[in-house]
Amino acid sequence: MKILFLVFHGFDEFNGISKKILSQVNALKENGHEVIVCYYMVDKDNHRKRFINSDILEDFGEGFFAQLKRRMCYNSLLNYIIYNNIELVYIRSELNANPFLVSFFRKLKANRVKVVIEIPTYPYDKEYKYKSIKASLEHYIDILFRKQLVKQTNGVVTFSNHSTIFGGKAINISNGINFSSIKAKLGVNDTTKSLNLIGVANIHFWHGFDRLIKGLAIYYKTERQYKVYFHIVGGIGYIEEAEFKDLIKTNNLEKYVFLDGHKFGDELDKMFTKCDMGIGSLARHRSNIFDIKTLKNREYAARGIPFIYSETDDDFDNMPYVLKIPADESPIDVNSVIDFYKKCDLNPIKIRETTKELSWNIQMEKVVNQITK
Repeated sequence: MKILFLVFHGFDEFNGISKKILSQVNALKENGHEVIVCYYMVDKDNHRKRFINSDILEDFGEGFFAQLKRRMCYNSLLNYIIYNNIELVYIRSELNANPFLVSFFRKLKANRVKVVIEIPTYPYDKEYKYKSIKASLEHYIDILFRKQLVKQTNGVVTFSNHSTIFGGKAINISNGINFSSIKAKLGVNDTTKSLNLIGVANIHFWHGFDRLIKGLAIYYKTERQYKVYFHIVGGIGYIEEAEFKDLIKTNNLEKYVFLDGHKFGDELDKMFTKCDMGIGSLARHRSNIFDIKTLKNREYAARGIPFIYSETDDDFDNMPYVLKIPADESPIDVNSVIDFYKKCDLNPIKIRETTKELSWNIQMEKVVNQITK
């Protein structure tokens, strides 16, 4: 099948979303499909451009009107799709429904081009809790037009268990794993005296890492011979960073909780070698999400380490290396984490082996099969 994969931003080799999209594209190619990538970026001269692979499809110019044009102008892309006999357009939503995108989708449908749209998290409205005025306005426009947009598609790809989304048929898959880019741990650390926990994310309020910090504060209120450390890896929003620093300082946790910042490649591998247990999302309920298949859970499993989360994730809920915690605001019981870890089968290869069905090749082919059957 000839597929155009459409995204509304550029790529950064160290960005998790970029890595995910490129893994999806490579999986489709490995499954025998011809895949063309269409993306948008701002060049060094501040020109806003839409690209097809490495070629410029359209230069919108610079400034305010260029920003408007890139959200309104799709004729060049439509003509490219029709002229090149594209059979499927796979769109990663930027939560950017508007009348111009609806019109573009409608014209694709009229030309018998199949269209699927991937919504990365659903529902997502509560994720706008701390967004800027500009983002809030874009969200409002999205609310007005998203049902019309979905109506023009052949399905909505979701990493949840919802059967319909905005009135459209859901295509349920899991976030996948690119096994070639994630190394399994080579062994298990000596944890007789201490335990190192790691939370990797572009951190937002729904990750709930404050729940673990509060749990550590309670744990260390008494003298502890057994030490538990928490390494927070990734970018942090200014609200979360201020909250974390206040909790750390107020509870004298400077020796136990570390804001390690971004780590990539070998540096990230070394962090995982050092650490023993992964911390997934602990507060998805704050954004009204209770059922989701996150990338991070899959990375921890592919790394071969046990991990913790609070949402429903059908792929891992019954795995013996997963500790499920309540989806509420209670501090994490650190003693229960220690007890769980001590009883867990910690063989990294055995943990990684359980994830074979979660490869991107298998997950992306589910999408193609759904729209061609």
